Amino acid sequence: MRGVIFDGRQTQVVDDLEIREPGPGEVLVAISAAGLCHSDLSVVDGTIPFPVPVVLGHEGAGVVEAVGVGVTHVQPGDHVSLSTLANCGTCAECDRGRPTMCRKAIGMPQRPFTRAGQSLYQFASNSAFAERTLVKAVQAVRIPSDIPMTSAALIGCGVLTGVGAVLNRARVDRGDSVVVIGTGGIGLNVIQGARIAGALTVVAVDSNPAKEEVARRFGATHFLTSTEGVREVLPTGADHAFECVGRVELVRQAVDLLDRHGQAVLLGVPAATAEASFLVSSMYLDKSILGCRYGSARPQRDIALYAELYREGRLLLDELVTETYPVEDFEKAAADAGAGRVARAVLTF
Repeated sequence: MRGVIFDGRQTQVVDDLEIREPGPGEVLVAISAAGLCHSDLSVVDGTIPFPVPVVLGHEGAGVVEAVGVGVTHVQPGDHVSLSTLANCGTCAECDRGRPTMCRKAIGMPQRPFTRAGQSLYQFASNSAFAERTLVKAVQAVRIPSDIPMTSAALIGCGVLTGVGAVLNRARVDRGDSVVVIGTGGIGLNVIQGARIAGALTVVAVDSNPAKEEVARRFGATHFLTSTEGVREVLPTGADHAFECVGRVELVRQAVDLLDRHGQAVLLGVPAATAEASFLVSSMYLDKSILGCRYGSARPQRDIALYAELYREGRLLLDELVTETYPVEDFEKAAADAGAGRVARAVLTF
C-alpha cells in the first residue's frame, strides 16, 4: 500500500508498505483523506524529535475495514475521524476526563507498519499518510456519513486543538475579548471557537494581509498585520491571547497584551529547547500563561460535537480545505503548506 515515510534524511511516497491485522481493542481504517499539519513538517525539519523511519500524518478520516476483539462502538463500513490520543482509558487522568494527560498517550510510538522486512514507527499514534492505518479503538470516532472526508479529516487535529483550546482550556465566555496571533489552520479554528463561545471582540493578527478575508469569515472582528495595533482596539488588553505560531517573541507579545485576569494560551510549537521570557511583575494582576495539549480534548465527546456543529452550519470545515492533493503530490503539498500558501492542504487516497 502507499504511504509517506521519513527516514531521517528525506520524505518519500512509497507503495510497498504493509500493516498487520488489528489485535484486541484495535481498529483498521482505510484512510480517505488526511490534513497536512505543520507538526508533520516539524518532524521533517527536526523541530519535533521523533524516531525514524516513520510513517507520517496524524489528521485523518476514513472507513473502518476491520476491528479487533472487544471493539463494539464502531464496525466495518463506519465513517470515522481519528484522534491522536491512544490513551489507556483506565488511569486516574482518563477517569477525570483528561485523556490528554494520560501517560500512555504520548511518547510510546508503536510499529504496526513494515517495509521490506523493516518495521516503521507510527507518528502520533496515527500515521494518516497511509492507505490504511491501525489505531486503538478509543481513537476512532464515528461520524455521520454525509460529512465529506476531506473536511472530516480536519476535525481530528486542527479543530480539536484550536476550538478545544477556546472551549476546554481557556473557557472563553460570552462578551470576552480574544487576540489570535497566527491565522493558519490552528489559528482559524481558535477564531471560530471564539465566535462559537460568544466572544465580543476577536482580533486576528497575521503578517500576511491576504489572510484577512478568511480570518473575518471564520469570525474575526478585526485584522492586524502586527500586534502593535492591538491596544488601539483593546486599550486595557485582552481577556485571552492565543499564540498559534510557535515563536518565543510572539509568546512574549501574547503575555504583554493581556488585561487584568487575562490568559495567554500557547498553541504554537517552537523548538523543544526554546525558552521564552516575560516580566514577572506583569503577572500579579491574576494573569496566567497556559500550556495546552491537543485542545484539552475528550475526542469521543468533542469530535462528535464538532461534527454536529458542522452539520448545523456553525462550525466551518469546508472553508479550511484550501487545496487537495493526491498523496503522490506530497512534496508539492508540503511546499505549499510550509510557505503558508494554503490554510490546510489535504492529501487524498
